[in-house]
Amino acid sequence: MSHRSLSGSHVVVLGASGVLGGYLARVLAGRGAGVTGVGRDGQRLGALVDSLPTDGPDGPLRHGWLGGDLTDAGLGDRLVEHLRSGPGRLDGIVNAAGVVAFGSLVDTPDEVVEELFLTNVVGPLWLLRRTLPLLVDSRGFVAQISGVVADRPTAGMAAYGASKAALAAADRALGLELRRSGVAVVDLRVPHTETGLVGRALAGAAPRLPQGLDPAAVAERIVAGIEEGTPVVPAEAFA
Repeated sequence: MSHRSLSGSHVVVLGASGVLGGYLARVLAGRGAGVTGVGRDGQRLGALVDSLPTDGPDGPLRHGWLGGDLTDAGLGDRLVEHLRSGPGRLDGIVNAAGVVAFGSLVDTPDEVVEELFLTNVVGPLWLLRRTLPLLVDSRGFVAQISGVVADRPTAGMAAYGASKAALAAADRALGLELRRSGVAVVDLRVPHTETGLVGRALAGAAPRLPQGLDPAAVAERIVAGIEEGTPVVPAEAFA
């Protein structure tokens, strides 16, 4: 495990138009990284990018944004083109995108199960297939939020939990696959955080949950985990 400096790097944040993704973009920029935000809401992405500092310890910071949906297999190709014509490099990807659903599996519609896996697992893998060559060139990193549910299965969240466990399995395999290329893979087991995601569930109603974590503090801990190069940041690390 070695310390990674983010100053002077360029990092893509997936889900940057969401609450946690926005905080991550701000923390990364505060560490001296240029940021490209990717998400569904172009208006929010534009406002976020405009709010980021443009001066870093190693010189001017270049920020940008790209509207798109992870369920689109072509998003990765568009992102590569955007990066090559803009900052000209990619040093890291932080995946803070995701969707959730609640309820028994029997009551979960087929199309909801499909969207859970497309957004939480398949889409990120599609995007990584296109962007990994850039990360190999920079010996960069991938950090993905699988969440605490990845290793703590919960009744009423079978399909969602399965999608996040699949993402965690992909992270473990990619860590081995990319080790010789110098690309670090960080799996983030983030507990329930107050991002408003449970209120935007694809189906079902959330069970009664304890007060979630502060997303600003979670973003700081995620970035610290990236700097530390820890393969897995467990739920307990966010306490």
